[in-house]
Amino acid sequence: MTPAAVVFYILASLALLSAVMVIWSRNVVHSAIYLVLTFLCVAGVYIVLRAEFVAAVQVLVYAGGIVVLFLFVIMLVNLAGTLGPRVRVHATVSAIVGCAAVALLLYVSASGGLDTDFGARIDLSAQGGNLQAVGWALYSDYLLPFEIASLLLLVAMIGAIVLARQKY
Repeated sequence: MTPAAVVFYILASLALLSAVMVIWSRNVVHSAIYLVLTFLCVAGVYIVLRAEFVAAVQVLVYAGGIVVLFLFVIMLVNLAGTLGPRVRVHATVSAIVGCAAVALLLYVSASGGLDTDFGARIDLSAQGGNLQAVGWALYSDYLLPFEIASLLLLVAMIGAIVLARQKY
């Protein structure tokens, strides 16, 4: 087993463990901190897979921006009386979906459907680098989904402005 594979498995295991701790933690701030750890481990997996740009975006957007947004919402919203008995139902459904995902991953891994060379056949430096490869894929193969996502973000921003203006 190569050193990259060992690092990959360690980071993936740590990401899985911290994701489970996000769910099991009773304190919402601790859950947010475990979420940061999960995002950082996923960024490490991206680095092992030689996707440095995606790893940087993962750290900046998710570990930086999204978790800060979560912490603001946690601090501004009183969560004491809102959860109640629905937590058990959500936890049960989440456990069933999580077990199904793990079973699917184990089935795919046992059937030999996973490529375990960790992207060793792809030479991004010969293609102009990671960022150029992401740019070409984004603006050639995925142009329509990219434009749809930008329109959805624009509509969400306009909706947030309209909702915020109604309060004042």
